[in-house]
Amino acid sequence: MAHAQMSLALDSLMAARRGGPRPVRLKPEATPDTLAQAYGWQDALLARLGAVTGWKVGADSPASEPFRAGLTASTIHLSPAQLGRRGFNVIGVEAEIAYTLAHPLPVRAEPYTRAEVLAAIGSVHAAIEIVDTRFAAWGIVERPSQIVDQFNHGALIIGEGRAHGFEVDPQKQMVQLDLNGEPAVRKAGGNSAGDAVNLLIWLANGGAASQGGLAADATITTGSWTGTLFVGPGTQVRASFDGIGEAVLEIV
Repeated sequence: MAHAQMSLALDSLMAARRGGPRPVRLKPEATPDTLAQAYGWQDALLARLGAVTGWKVGADSPASEPFRAGLTASTIHLSPAQLGRRGFNVIGVEAEIAYTLAHPLPVRAEPYTRAEVLAAIGSVHAAIEIVDTRFAAWGIVERPSQIVDQFNHGALIIGEGRAHGFEVDPQKQMVQLDLNGEPAVRKAGGNSAGDAVNLLIWLANGGAASQGGLAADATITTGSWTGTLFVGPGTQVRASFDGIGEAVLEIV
């Protein structure tokens, strides 16, 4: 019965991804009851989408439980990127910091230490995430349904970066998000999760376990520093982080 419920939910979301009708919400009999079940359904969705090559991870506050979604190669792009409006339901843009791994962090019994996670990082990058939804409208479903739907992921644009060793200060790091050449946000800090390295540690120590852990060359984006700004076609988006670099996206 549970498998049938999951299949019903995933069929609905996959149909929306192919341009079909967008559900207002998952049917009551096809809605996950727990976050653990929601992640299991997300993993089943990922199996339909392709191999996991990256991750998004974030948290509402430094003390709250993080959330994650696996990403597939089809939605990860290099800056400068040009993406069409027709591929999305909504286009919410966020300036983020992404990490690439030089070494894998496979599942193991002993938890990884902060030092081990830091040693696995190869580089740190400016990034832009497009958040989207396969549901009828933004913000109308509860967190378990969002988790199943790849936690609102639309696309990830990876920009300039530098070899790891650059320490990101969660309070002092300067970020700027420009829309069509005009600054929309410029501030110090702003990631609700605080220190993003803690998100990587959480992902390595259980968050990514159902996918076998974190592979070498995985790209992991770690949450918005600017909130979400909704844009339309004809918009150029530039996210820049002092000392790291910039990522550029054009919506056509």
